[in-house]
Amino acid sequence: MRINWNYIKGAVLLGVVVFLFAFSSAKNGSRKVKKTTIEFVEEQKPFITHETVSKLLIQNQQPLASVPKETLDLNALEFALDSNAMIEKAEISLNVNGGFLAKIKQKKPIARVLNSDSYYIDSKGGYMPLSSNYTARVPIVTGEVSKKDLSTIFTIARRIEDDEFLKKNVVEIHQNKDRSIDLKLRQCKFNVQIGKLEYLDKKINNLKAFYIKAMKDKSLKKYSKVNLQFENQVVCTKV
Repeated sequence: MRINWNYIKGAVLLGVVVFLFAFSSAKNGSRKVKKTTIEFVEEQKPFITHETVSKLLIQNQQPLASVPKETLDLNALEFALDSNAMIEKAEISLNVNGGFLAKIKQKKPIARVLNSDSYYIDSKGGYMPLSSNYTARVPIVTGEVSKKDLSTIFTIARRIEDDEFLKKNVVEIHQNKDRSIDLKLRQCKFNVQIGKLEYLDKKINNLKAFYIKAMKDKSLKKYSKVNLQFENQVVCTKV
């Protein structure tokens, strides 16, 4: 019986490769995290600090630098970050040299509810707590507002956020008991009655047309109320 040395050499070589791979993997897994980098994506003021993120990343009450790479549960860490009320999305990666990177996308506030339990409404229509680190310049929300139902406020706040004229001029959103909406504009004394949100685009166009004309006539200060509740007209009340 002839011995096929090529098969034997191949088997030995395969065994060596498997051994080296297993040894390398074990050694790599036992390495500890060398450097932790926290990166905030998109240009936005930090509502949550690097220190707070670092605390959220602590595993088993140990800082990451003292934890072997193989024991890190990246999914659990992402879940811990995503559970924070100021974070919209977190992505975590770990490279072969022990570098740990956490990319943080913060929630974006578009309005601030001002009552006994003040908070932001974010760009998805959800709850976002106030930050001791930074205060966003967004319209304040007053009136009959419930955290359990922010749909009407979110609709008008989103519309303001997406419109250059409204974003520049609207400083307050007021929701009445019947869920109708009033607005207050920067440096204007009059109250803008939007009413219900049906025909909202038409009402906003009417507001812009009125504002431009009143600016031209220098008559903005002559009005106490601008009623846009009717689709095709603007009813103004003088002081």
